[in-house]
Amino acid sequence: MISDIKQRALHRAKILEGQMRGIQKMIENEDYCMDILTQSLAIQKSISSLNKLILENHIRTHVRDSFNSDKDDEEIIAELLSLYELNVKGK
Repeated sequence: MISDIKQRALHRAKILEGQMRGIQKMIENEDYCMDILTQSLAIQKSISSLNKLILENHIRTHVRDSFNSDKDDEEIIAELLSLYELNVKGK
């Protein structure tokens, strides 16, 4: 991984870990549902941010290298499109 992206991704993952522990405590304490949902949505945004970093790294390394090699461009495109479809189905 690109060093800068790796550090940012690890930082984001640690934040997510703390957010998940927080939501577990909220559930155990039977906090107000809207507060739990708000925290859950914040976690989803954090996951989205992490996904963006990982995708950026993939494009800047693997995809760039693949387009510059003898690898079949269609294979690279299919891989990215399947990721896109997975994301769209999740919404």
